[in-house]
Amino acid sequence: MSTEIKCPNCAHSFPIEEVMAEEYKKDLREQMQTFTRKKEEEFNKKATDFTEKQLKQEQLFEQQKQQQAQLFEKKLTEEKKQLQLVLEENLRKSISSDFENKLQMLDSANKENEEKLKLARAKELDFLKKEQIMKAKEEEMDLEIQRRLQEQRGEMAEQIRKQEAEKNNIKETEHQLRVKELEKQLDDQKKLAEEMKRKAEQGSMQLQGEVQELILEELLRNAFPFDLVTEVGKGVRGADCVHHVRNQFGQECGKIIYESKRTKDFSSEWIEKLKKDMRSTGVDVAVIVTQCYPKGMDCFGEKDGVWICSFDEVKAVSYILRDGIVKLFSAAKTQENRGDKMHMLYDYLTSTEFSEQWKAIREGFMSMKLSIQRERDAMEKLWKAREKQLEKVMLNAAHIRGSIEGIAGTDSIQLSLTDDEDDDPLLLG
Repeated sequence: MSTEIKCPNCAHSFPIEEVMAEEYKKDLREQMQTFTRKKEEEFNKKATDFTEKQLKQEQLFEQQKQQQAQLFEKKLTEEKKQLQLVLEENLRKSISSDFENKLQMLDSANKENEEKLKLARAKELDFLKKEQIMKAKEEEMDLEIQRRLQEQRGEMAEQIRKQEAEKNNIKETEHQLRVKELEKQLDDQKKLAEEMKRKAEQGSMQLQGEVQELILEELLRNAFPFDLVTEVGKGVRGADCVHHVRNQFGQECGKIIYESKRTKDFSSEWIEKLKKDMRSTGVDVAVIVTQCYPKGMDCFGEKDGVWICSFDEVKAVSYILRDGIVKLFSAAKTQENRGDKMHMLYDYLTSTEFSEQWKAIREGFMSMKLSIQRERDAMEKLWKAREKQLEKVMLNAAHIRGSIEGIAGTDSIQLSLTDDEDDDPLLLG
């Protein structure tokens, strides 16, 4: 029974529950706006932190690149110095031995000088070849370093893009779920203010699950408008909703049950429970829509006879499962009652009904044939009569022609009935 309050000024009476409900709605709207602003500020802050972190990683990457280049240049300089020292030492030893040989053997000085000159040229040529090889190796190392840096930069950019896309998808899903939660809270608030107040204070997981169930049902109805999606009532044993798959003729091909879970940990008991519900209701496929995957799974797939997917993947999975059910139904339908249909066709062809219908078709055909034959006979009779009349006219015209020829002689008289003068019997010449 509602409590009424009377206005002291206008003496108007109204229930106090309406005033309390309007005030509570106002508080809820303010809380929702505050929550939305807070989430936007957190998102902007995280975006700023991510940008700064990316800049730091790029600076660190450039520093490492410069350090590697400096180390490589330093190592290359040291190797050049060592090679030059070895060549100088060898040259110094060869020169000293040349002078000693000159002092010891003056007679063979020219021959030894020629041999040493050849040796020095060969060493110089070897040195030039080694220097060229070192330059080629240096260029190859520079190219390899640039290639690896480019690959690492591309991999890092791709990884950052994937992380950013995953974060955006998660944020959009969470934001949509949160908005649906608030909308459902407002709808329930209109029905029962006190009950909605208790649910808003608790912030229960049951409410979050109901919101995801409603979104899932709405998604299935929008994706398959000709199918039937039914909700399993609260307190009734079974899945959250049942998808009745229908083909283009409106025939029911099978059923898919969906169980919606919105928790941080996956429980293997969900699979066993859904399999029991699947056997008890006689459905074809069972699907669990969850935020977390079981161990060993990172995307949608089948486990122990039950399909598991995330909320983002449920639309694609439902398309695949529905198409498979429709195709299986069509294949089974083509083989159904194949022998019975042959017997029914034989019975129909040998039945009195088919015989009478065929007699009616034959009678109509014979009637049309006789009518055409009678019309043909009548026309031929008319043609024969006209031919006789024409022969009579032609005979009389020939008699007239003979008479005129006897009177006119060689004079030409034109008496043409047709355009063809050669065949016309009335042409006199």
